[in-house]
Amino acid sequence: MCKIGFDNEAYLKNQSEKIQERIAKFGGKLYLEFGGKLFDDHHASRVLPGFAPDSKIRMLEKLKDKAEVIIAINAGDIEKNKVRGDLGITYDQDVLRLIDAFRGYGLFVSSVVLTRFQEQPSAIAYQKKLEGLGLKVYRHYPIAGYPGNIPLVVSDEGYGKNEFVETSRELVVVTAPGPGSGKMAVCLSQIYHENKHGIKAGYAKFETFPIWNIPLKHPVNLAYEAATADLDDVNMIDPFHLEAYGQTTINYNRDVEIFPVLNALFQRILGESPYKSPTDMGVNMAGNCIVDDDAVCAAARMEIVRRYYNTLCQVRKGEAEKDQVYKLELLMEQAHVSTADRPVIAAAMQKAEETKGPAVAIELDDGTVIASKTTSLLGASSAALLDALKHLAGIPDEVRLLSPMVIEPIQNLKTKRLGHRNPRLHMDEVLIALSVCALTDYNAKLAMEKLSELRGCEVHSSVILSQVDVGVFRRLGVNLTTEPAYQTSKLYHG
Repeated sequence: MCKIGFDNEAYLKNQSEKIQERIAKFGGKLYLEFGGKLFDDHHASRVLPGFAPDSKIRMLEKLKDKAEVIIAINAGDIEKNKVRGDLGITYDQDVLRLIDAFRGYGLFVSSVVLTRFQEQPSAIAYQKKLEGLGLKVYRHYPIAGYPGNIPLVVSDEGYGKNEFVETSRELVVVTAPGPGSGKMAVCLSQIYHENKHGIKAGYAKFETFPIWNIPLKHPVNLAYEAATADLDDVNMIDPFHLEAYGQTTINYNRDVEIFPVLNALFQRILGESPYKSPTDMGVNMAGNCIVDDDAVCAAARMEIVRRYYNTLCQVRKGEAEKDQVYKLELLMEQAHVSTADRPVIAAAMQKAEETKGPAVAIELDDGTVIASKTTSLLGASSAALLDALKHLAGIPDEVRLLSPMVIEPIQNLKTKRLGHRNPRLHMDEVLIALSVCALTDYNAKLAMEKLSELRGCEVHSSVILSQVDVGVFRRLGVNLTTEPAYQTSKLYHG
């Protein structure tokens, strides 16, 4: 069973108070950079068991009358169709999802900023699409020598070239679909422009990772490096904080690099900077709410292994570089974890070796590991799903959950009407069949009632799965990894 290591209620209270305190510090206007995921921070919930994925938005909802939201998206990410690994959708699609979600909480989304805009055709088309939907869109541009060339950055040829985003509320939340989107640059550019308009605005940062008041090589902080391996982020001791206070705190390279720019900017606006270090900029209280360090360490180590396998598969698909794999191998070594520490990996590979075909293993909450093979009727994922539900419901292995009367029409539809060659049922088809059988079969009904107990379970596949099965596993809330290999030697794997 996964032990709770994080007090979420204490976090909500402490974090809310800290943000209110920072807002009060800047009486006129505050640009608050929100890092990580606002609505669905599943990385945080995996490495800090007990953390609720929607904690940030629940706090922000309390401030909705005084807050507005700006969403930043890197124009280069639009051009290359960058995908959110946890949701399987592109960043440009996620912006629309975020806007809908914010509006659902009653929060005002004032605009979208295209950062690092360089006339990318896809970004231009995307701007037209957003404007067609009634949204305000602004362009921010790359700055030569950024961030080291402070005189240029803090000038009309630097931030001054960016389009000024019109805002109307005292708290402006700047967020994005993922890291590397330019949130901080948007905030700093806005402060520069606000000053030119005679308005003194402040800046603060709300980012969960790295956690500033736990050790540099703590597994939770290493897991953050694993999650951002594609960005070359590196956790480091904050040298400015150490010099100013004699206290060791943790930050990451991009914040440390940008701090002299921020410091110079504040000095020009206010006469002096309100911050002495990048750590001072933050309002993160997560480290104060860890109640079981052993539990969060164990969870973080497993996350590093999962990130390792995810990157291996990205390399296999041509979506990542091998250097990222080497970095993750180093992080695993630093965290004292290996693939052998994840039981489902060995179980899936052993079953695949025994059966000479694809296999999937599931580790349930009680520690039971179930490995299933591919059959003539079911893919390995579907078989593992049914086997796991049987175990959870106490149904004997020999009992059939799916009636042939329900399965055969689905197979006929696939092969005879829809042109599929493979009659095996994917997971979505199995769940539909199971829900139909549950109307008349008591065992199927029991199995359906156990679906929620799969959330948080560990799963490993001996082959890269279809997008259908990946999507179902994601919706079930399991932690999935796969070997970087396809079932067949075909060039196209749709």
